[in-house]
Amino acid sequence: MNNINKTFSVKSFLVWACLITTTSILCAQFPKREFRGTWIHTVGNRVYQNMNPDQMRSHYVSLLDSFERAGMNAVIFQIRPQADAFYINSLEPWSRFITGTQGVAPNPIWDPLQFMIDQCHSRGMELHAWLNPYRVTSSASEQLHPSHLFFKRPDLFVKYGDQLYFDPGEPDSRAHTLAVISDIVTRYDVDGIHFDDYFYPYRVEYQEFPDEASFLKYHTQQGFGRYEKNDWRRNNVNILVKQLSDTIKAIKPWVKLGISPFCVWRNARTDSLGSQTNTAQTNYDDLFADILLWVKEGWIDYNAPQLYYSIGHRTASYEPLIDWWSKNNYGVQLYLGQSLSSLIDTRMADGTVEQQLHRKMKMMRITPNVHGNIWWSGYGLASNPNGIIDSLANSYQKYPSLIPAYIHIDSTPPGAAKNLKVIRSRGVTRLVWQAPSAATEMDKAVRYCVYRFEPKETFHLENAEKIVKITGKNEYIIPAKKENKEYLYVVTALDRLYNESKVSKAVAL
Repeated sequence: MNNINKTFSVKSFLVWACLITTTSILCAQFPKREFRGTWIHTVGNRVYQNMNPDQMRSHYVSLLDSFERAGMNAVIFQIRPQADAFYINSLEPWSRFITGTQGVAPNPIWDPLQFMIDQCHSRGMELHAWLNPYRVTSSASEQLHPSHLFFKRPDLFVKYGDQLYFDPGEPDSRAHTLAVISDIVTRYDVDGIHFDDYFYPYRVEYQEFPDEASFLKYHTQQGFGRYEKNDWRRNNVNILVKQLSDTIKAIKPWVKLGISPFCVWRNARTDSLGSQTNTAQTNYDDLFADILLWVKEGWIDYNAPQLYYSIGHRTASYEPLIDWWSKNNYGVQLYLGQSLSSLIDTRMADGTVEQQLHRKMKMMRITPNVHGNIWWSGYGLASNPNGIIDSLANSYQKYPSLIPAYIHIDSTPPGAAKNLKVIRSRGVTRLVWQAPSAATEMDKAVRYCVYRFEPKETFHLENAEKIVKITGKNEYIIPAKKENKEYLYVVTALDRLYNESKVSKAVAL
């Protein structure tokens, strides 16, 4: 090789290395793929009973506008807070948290779940339907509607503390929950089914969960001895989770099952496999939820432990917890439940107050096997405490991000968007395109990613800074230019599992 070629090769290598290094830094700071969800809870929320349907819809639109500004790409919407419903159905009564009285429909009648699905999808967001499997009431004073299953099958229910629950040991309790899930997945275009940490309830001091009758009835036939009640309880929840997974995938294979457990599986003082924590209750020993088994077996598609504790917390510090869950994700997508209260104005052991948003976001993004966040709560987030929406919009989630692809379900991308063109009408410039053809629902394009590049720039799709919009529509309105400059736009198609197509032909604007 002559000196000229050597010089050219060295220069080419340096340019290539610089490009790769710069891209890697950008990808770490602004990841192209990251789950960015937020929870909207309805249990205990009495604000709706003072709203008419138009006001409720406006309220939800305002929330979603705030989330969109903050860069969110998913909403976890609670539709079954207490064996009741925030959607039209024939299995359970309307939730009392809508009108103030269980079984009383909104007037005029409307469907909050369908509304939220439509609103989220038009914004390019996912909608995950959040349900509680066992809780029926929150206090002793609540009145159930006469149509409630409790009055037809009282044998399926137990009272614990001041609350009423389905008995998880009764097979018909599971059957009813599965019927509810089957109905939702069949009739609604939800992207996921979501359960949080409430399986068996958190322990009430000095009270044993009253399931002795179902234990005596079923433990022997399930292979458990007289003194193995806790193992039997865990098995009841295991059966439910496995059946949920099978039921969902049999109806719509693309609908994800996600669970958001309490942040501690087991303490290391109890189990050498546990985390370096010292909590009074755990998933495994008190809620009888063996989340580690579920991720090992692949029964769930994502795991979102609620890492609500602060960095440096004496009982359960954020730092060892994120490390433990990272090492125990078993290939399942891992999202971190983030609590605003532990990010903003966190009071430390020495009495000082610390803002932990930056430290937690940095830790989340440099820890292996962590794929995103879910923020608690959506209402709190929308109120923008300490300017957190501004921080997300202007820094941490400055650019749109695709949800990580669920390649364990399907890894085949859709076809490319077709006939990309520009339409100008009445002072508005729109980029429009046609959906690719699809042989099956799994191949169908349901969202699109719009990229913008400089005229001579390489189309590097891993650079999130080049993404201008993720949308559920077949168009993008081009913002008015602030300078006389031309850009190249390309579009990729995304299927239901976020597999990304090849780029469309470029259009200059």
